[in-house]
Amino acid sequence: MLPFKINLEGKNIVITGGGGVLCSEFAYALAECGANIALLDIKAENAEQAAKKITDKGGKAIAVQADVLSRESLSNARDIITNKFGTCDILINGAGGNSPKCTTTKEYLFDEDLNDTSEDIVTFFDLMPENLRFVFDINFTGIFLTTQVFAKDMAGKKGCSVLNISSMNAFTPLTKIPAYSAAKSAVSNFTQWLAVHFSKVGIRVNAIAPGFFVSNQNRALLFDAEGNPTPRANKILSQTPMGRFGEPQELTGALLWLCSNEAAGFVNGIIVPIDGGFSAYSGV
Repeated sequence: MLPFKINLEGKNIVITGGGGVLCSEFAYALAECGANIALLDIKAENAEQAAKKITDKGGKAIAVQADVLSRESLSNARDIITNKFGTCDILINGAGGNSPKCTTTKEYLFDEDLNDTSEDIVTFFDLMPENLRFVFDINFTGIFLTTQVFAKDMAGKKGCSVLNISSMNAFTPLTKIPAYSAAKSAVSNFTQWLAVHFSKVGIRVNAIAPGFFVSNQNRALLFDAEGNPTPRANKILSQTPMGRFGEPQELTGALLWLCSNEAAGFVNGIIVPIDGGFSAYSGV
């Protein structure tokens, strides 16, 4: 259900990571506003399920398999979308994620960890550069390449914008996940850079920074096999003043606002935290 009505009739919206929990929710809301939705995902079946849910309700959507780290794959996707709907008006860069291969075991490094050779302990010094590059690429380089491919068609058109998905990690890095935190910080910085760079050709660039939402990628970290919160989840909730995880639809208001040129035509280069008060809480 939409919190308010935004008219996006005839707008062509491209969403990367379109088969994921949050981005598919974005797609449903934008389709309700009349937009033509192109869901890009490396897992075609996930994007197809989301697209079918839209078309079954009378909306317009297509699913396109695409790898955000391949310019060729993105260019092929662009051709498919252009042939179906026309050129892109709004690009939502939602693809991203973390890897357990670039995650430390503990929040802090202790002296005894330096001499611990067991596989149970992974310290900062054990993290491999190739795993860091993977996490950085999927979160930042994917946005860089996707924007290069799709935004060129947007230049000079009226009412075009790019919306990036950053994270609370960009404001305050979380323990254990240095690559993800650094990559999301880069996303926020790049959002501001692009906003300035594209300002003379009429493309607005903004980002939303979700706090803690349950997705397919982090569910196993937040809940055990019985569905109980893990110690990590309890710590997150203790630092979130509203005391709960966000619901995907609670991103909808900011999404629609930033995508609407009528509502946010002078909004450019901002990163909006949506975090239940996490960023406002000092812990005491």
